[in-house]
Amino acid sequence: MEVDTQHYDDIIIGGGKAGKTLAPALVADGRKTALVERSLNMIGGGCINIACIPTKTMVASANVANTVRKSAAYGVKTNTPSVNLAEVIQRKRSVVQSAREMNLHNLETALDNNLIIGEARFVAPKTIEVTTTEGNNRLLTAERLFINTGTRPLIPSVPGLTEVEFLTSESIMELEYLPEHLIVLGSGYIGLEFAQMFRRFGCGVTVIGQNEQILSQQDPDIAIAVQTLLEQDGIEFLLKAKVLRVDRTGNETILQIQVGDREITLQGSHLLVAVGRAPNTDSLNLAAAGVATDTRGFIQVSDYLETNIPGIWALGDINGGPQYTHISVDDYRIIKANLIDGGNRSTGDRLVPSCLFIDPELAHVGLTETEAQQQGYTIRVAKVDASAVPRARTLGQTDGLLKAIVDTDTGRILGCFLLCHEAGEVISTVQMVMQAQMPYTVLRDGILTHPTMTEGLNIGLIFDF
Repeated sequence: MEVDTQHYDDIIIGGGKAGKTLAPALVADGRKTALVERSLNMIGGGCINIACIPTKTMVASANVANTVRKSAAYGVKTNTPSVNLAEVIQRKRSVVQSAREMNLHNLETALDNNLIIGEARFVAPKTIEVTTTEGNNRLLTAERLFINTGTRPLIPSVPGLTEVEFLTSESIMELEYLPEHLIVLGSGYIGLEFAQMFRRFGCGVTVIGQNEQILSQQDPDIAIAVQTLLEQDGIEFLLKAKVLRVDRTGNETILQIQVGDREITLQGSHLLVAVGRAPNTDSLNLAAAGVATDTRGFIQVSDYLETNIPGIWALGDINGGPQYTHISVDDYRIIKANLIDGGNRSTGDRLVPSCLFIDPELAHVGLTETEAQQQGYTIRVAKVDASAVPRARTLGQTDGLLKAIVDTDTGRILGCFLLCHEAGEVISTVQMVMQAQMPYTVLRDGILTHPTMTEGLNIGLIFDF
């Protein structure tokens, strides 16, 4: 078979947030650039197709159902909500399709005929072979390559699991009928978002976690507060649990679980596996390029995102850093600053916010209380219930808490947790103060609009030492 060979200045493998943003910037810099994406259905990357955008679209539907269910508390009488999951899924598909089409248009405009749909694999350090969706093989070479292939659901090694039907964070968003009882294996961000979503759709939900607490990387008081809220929704938890075996009988999935020193049997109609993400590196043949990975398969990079092979970089989730879209776009900024703008930007000391999109949201930036203590800081911890914020009371959204960790010596905020309504928005205000290295008193003493959730940062509550 004849192989088409073409040379580029730059090749991007994978069009996630970093890759799709970098491509037009490289073209504008006069670089002949190709972007290889494995499927038209993944144009724009994981965020808009299988992660952030579709999940938050479905979370919105779940929260509407919950609002209707609780409307009598606001003096509004309605019927009990009836959730049509097929229509929820169709709404999700419409939102995703719109975003995908916009991204496709932008990439085709920027790259002309150099958006290539197919599977890429290295055959040499600066050479890849692409098997296109039409079945053709193309050999592409470049001076610089950028790997941005993302991750997929991690499937754990559990006896019987591969022999039964189970759901992942991707396939569950195509389910068009409501499970009677959803078992969620995993108590991290992905598992908890789907757990509350489907509970609010009206399903029975049980969450299985292997650690002593959910959200194992967070402070215990935060994890307990989140679990309490989810239990109030009717979600059940099994923690310090190990799944010994999975079977399927009729319409039931059966799990044998060890909890402490006892073994129990749990039955459910559906099983969602949400224990983490695996890197999409196994099909890249990285060995041919000499690119090093860690024991989990994530590509190892420097603070400047360059691999051990000069001229090859890895961006986004694939490099083993925090798996957030906003980190992927910051990876793009690092590459643009250093390769296009003549700067010297790195991943060192960047402040990473996150948000768990349950209701109320859990937003976090900076160190946990435990991390601050381990790093030797002398700290003060400010904490207040969300019910103390006037705006929360007007909205009837009084569940949760606000917590900040402050360096006693400098007055600077080391970290902040917000478990409250609109936490994902409010945390940005805290982050700006932290990035400017200003003391917490800037928030405590500043004039903020009343009544807002942000006002909770300065009405003498969260920083009331």
